[in-house]
Amino acid sequence: SSHLQKKRRAATARRQHLKSAMLQLAATEIEREAAAKEVEKQNYLAEHCPPLSLPGSMQELQELCKKLHAKIESVDEERYDTEVKLQKTNKELEDLSQKLFDLRGKFKRPPLRRVRMSADAMLRALLGSKHKVCMDLRANLKQVKKEDTEKEKDLRDVGDWRKNIEEKSGMEGRKKMFEAGE
Repeated sequence: SSHLQKKRRAATARRQHLKSAMLQLAATEIEREAAAKEVEKQNYLAEHCPPLSLPGSMQELQELCKKLHAKIESVDEERYDTEVKLQKTNKELEDLSQKLFDLRGKFKRPPLRRVRMSADAMLRALLGSKHKVCMDLRANLKQVKKEDTEKEKDLRDVGDWRKNIEEKSGMEGRKKMFEAGE
């Protein structure tokens, strides 16, 4: 008992050590990725956004404004094109995932059909052909002879009461009753 408890404690300690080591690795990896993103951002800004030097004259300032507006328009066009491509790609993704969903639905296992099978065939299927089992379920049943009693015979002769009433209704029914009484 104490030996098992020691093993369990050791396993728990080992799991906790592995968990903490994994968390430390993940934390350092996240820090490294954040630093790499920051460096990439600085490089992009240095390449695409040179330091701003304001000219002294009004005409040079207007030229600078025109250049900045032209750059803004080109960036907006790129952004628009990128958004359209993104929407198109998302639509294609949705269509493909819908097709995949539909295909999964097509290849579901079919519902099992009922198969009529005798007890012998069922045992043969379960046990294999090695076991020759013959099972006649009717052999153990008692044979009962049905004796006709007078009541059952009368009930059978009477039949459906609606039929009797229909026969006795009207003039023909009364004629039959009169003839039967004679």
